[in-house]
Amino acid sequence: MIIKHQEKIASPEIIQRRYEGLGYICSHSVATAIYLACHLQKPILIEGPPGVGKTELAKITATYLNAPLIRMQCYEGLDESKALYEWKYGKQLLYTQVLKEQLGDVLRGARGLDESIARLHDFGDIFYSQEFLEPRPLLQALQSEDGAVLLIDEIDKADQEFEAFLLELLSDYQVSIPEIGTVKAVSTPIVMLTSNNTRELGDALKRRCLHLYIPFPDAALESRILATQVEGLDTQLREQIVALIGKLRDMPLKKSPAVSETIDWARALLLLNVEELDSHWVKETLNLLLKFQDDIELVEPEIAALLKSLR
Repeated sequence: MIIKHQEKIASPEIIQRRYEGLGYICSHSVATAIYLACHLQKPILIEGPPGVGKTELAKITATYLNAPLIRMQCYEGLDESKALYEWKYGKQLLYTQVLKEQLGDVLRGARGLDESIARLHDFGDIFYSQEFLEPRPLLQALQSEDGAVLLIDEIDKADQEFEAFLLELLSDYQVSIPEIGTVKAVSTPIVMLTSNNTRELGDALKRRCLHLYIPFPDAALESRILATQVEGLDTQLREQIVALIGKLRDMPLKKSPAVSETIDWARALLLLNVEELDSHWVKETLNLLLKFQDDIELVEPEIAALLKSLR
């Protein structure tokens, strides 16, 4: 995949500039991580608080490289049958019926029990061949002829056993299927794993990946993101929004407002024809920013003081 996209990933500066052209504003460190992941052909583990653009980074990378995005959402109890492959049981059952009907033809001319069993065994092997295999996201990514962007989303929600299962894929871009053997990547995919840090990931997984931490953006970067994502937003209102969000993130909240929530809030204020932040509109729309009632009750008494500090 690297040769095909050599020009597009020639430098971090090119990546950063062209991602911005696609509407994804990223820091130079993010662009550098993408550059290194592509050229070193290593998975990249993207950590950070929810809503800072980790999943969106994989999406925009797939768009930029004109590659399919194969996404696997992790959850507790996820196993290889959902992530790697499963057998087409309906097709196997149909094949069983066909074999039963043709059993006489299959065994005709066989000499003795051993030869009959050998013939049946040959047919039995077909049941567990590529023809009866239903690929899931991991196997789909390995079998993609022109490469793909594989997003393993929220790996911290999966069990440690599944994390261990991924190690072969992350180190050698291959997987082992007991009935078939080792399946290697046709074209090396770009693999991105995201984590919201709900649990500590294992050292073995971290060793196999480049590490990228995406924090909440600073005011200048968040202002640029809003300018790109929310068309028609007045400069003064945009600066007020960014400043207030920054102050909210400094408060002891259960969940600080994410970039995605900043964008939603700005769009809502624009829709409500708000020209300047005031206590009324902030209280009316605070539920777009804060997702816990305890956080809302903590912030509401401070709204007037927070707005005053912006002026």
